[in-house]
Amino acid sequence: MNPKAIFILEQVGRLYRRYGIKSVTMDDVASHLGVSKKTIYEFFSDKEDLVRQVLLYEHDHRCGFLSAIENKKFNAIEELFEVYKMINAMLREFNPSMEYDIRKYYPNLFLKIREIRRKRMFDSVYNNLNQGKKEGLYRKELNSKIIAKVHVFRNENLLDNDMFTQEELTSLKMFHEIFVYHLHGILSHEGRTFFENNFDKFKATLI
Repeated sequence: MNPKAIFILEQVGRLYRRYGIKSVTMDDVASHLGVSKKTIYEFFSDKEDLVRQVLLYEHDHRCGFLSAIENKKFNAIEELFEVYKMINAMLREFNPSMEYDIRKYYPNLFLKIREIRRKRMFDSVYNNLNQGKKEGLYRKELNSKIIAKVHVFRNENLLDNDMFTQEELTSLKMFHEIFVYHLHGILSHEGRTFFENNFDKFKATLI
């Protein structure tokens, strides 16, 4: 991708996360970047195209981080902890109004992005569960497909309501409870022993 286009996508992504999508016009984008709208239209046909490419670029960027974690050859519990840390960091930048704007003003794009996110999340959880079973860290009898779907459903609905504040969602306490809650449902005896012996070390990396 053209370096100028990447720069625009990264800068506009920051604007959207801060102010939402609807309130940020193409004039605002041009002013923020210090360029003419003509320059922006060299790479993006209109605002909807810009929104679409921002969302896809950010998704690909997150997938890159996820792939890097998966390639480090952690065991399943270590990998899951690193993924949870990444998700927690993402939540700190999450702006509910941005998600609302996508859903209301770009419904087809919202459905497409949601499907892409779902598949990547499902695949990540499903593969982690199967890895953990092979390593003897997760219960052999657990149904990976069902648990992966439940995990995706739970994470989507965690963001799609006002029960938790942004501060609660990104707090270390919340991180701890969700991580432990998920693990206690899937760990084998060996996995529980590993987790209990290493959790203090895991927590130290969050500080």
